Amino acid sequence: MTTILWLLLFAIAVAFGWLIRHNFRKWEARRLAEEERFANFMAGTAGISVPRTAESPAAPMPAPSLSTAASKASGNALEQQKLLFDAAHKAAEGSEPALAIQLYARLLARYPATTFADPARAAVEAQKKKLLKD
Repeated sequence: MTTILWLLLFAIAVAFGWLIRHNFRKWEARRLAEEERFANFMAGTAGISVPRTAESPAAPMPAPSLSTAASKASGNALEQQKLLFDAAHKAAEGSEPALAIQLYARLLARYPATTFADPARAAVEAQKKKLLKD
């Protein structure tokens, strides 16, 4: 009787160990997939082409023409301007006037002729006043 009890306890321990190992492997696979999705998202947001993995082979893309590359670059520059402006605006809303001033300055230094220049300069003046009050 005790032998059966010990065999049953051993089987339960083995099953429990297998369950832990199985769940850990699934968790690790999900974590790796999440990191890959995040990296692809960030690369897409930044306008960087993502190299294809061995799991998803595809035919090589033809080289883009100069006009296509120029239009992508100008579209990417506009996205970068908007991201900088939004980040500075959120920093200003989050009571971080020094960070907001730095971000607005970076926007104006990189893109002096941007459409965001006038609102950025006005926001810098407002943030300077706010910084002096604190």
